[in-house]
Amino acid sequence: MLNGELTPAEVGTAVMRIAGCNDFELEEEHGPCPTDPLGAFLHGLLTMPDLFAAGGFRVADNATVFVEPGCCNGLAAWRDWLEVLDGTGYAYFGHDPSSVAERVGDIVRLTLDAHATDGSPVIELSVDQVRTLVTGAQQDSQDFLSLAGTWAEQHLPAHAAAVTAAVARALDLAPAP
Repeated sequence: MLNGELTPAEVGTAVMRIAGCNDFELEEEHGPCPTDPLGAFLHGLLTMPDLFAAGGFRVADNATVFVEPGCCNGLAAWRDWLEVLDGTGYAYFGHDPSSVAERVGDIVRLTLDAHATDGSPVIELSVDQVRTLVTGAQQDSQDFLSLAGTWAEQHLPAHAAAVTAAVARALDLAPAP
């Protein structure tokens, strides 16, 4: 879990995992990939306009896990929860299973697999509970970003500002340039 209590080694691991999520064959408009190992590894993180950080919310009660972070869930999905609370009242969180959150009055209903033919586990939380969880996740992300900036200054001084800005974009904490 990303938050402001991680050790420098954990922060570095998380930053490198975010960089790794964006390390793939790039289109020509992103420029040639540097030949040095660090430059090559950071290239996607520093050049991709739409960054991805794998993960997401994991909501569970004693018997049910609602969203298990996976391939279609990113750490920026916290904005999808705001859509449930204040927008359309509905958000989809990937596939296999097809998790869905929907607002029904003052309740947010979390369905593990909306496409299940034999029913699916459901967790219900009050809108206030979900808002508290989302606010906490936003704060945790901001606290992590602060640590990531400090870590980048210490370990990647030549790239610190760009790496910090990229991590902020991957977490959807800053507007895209």
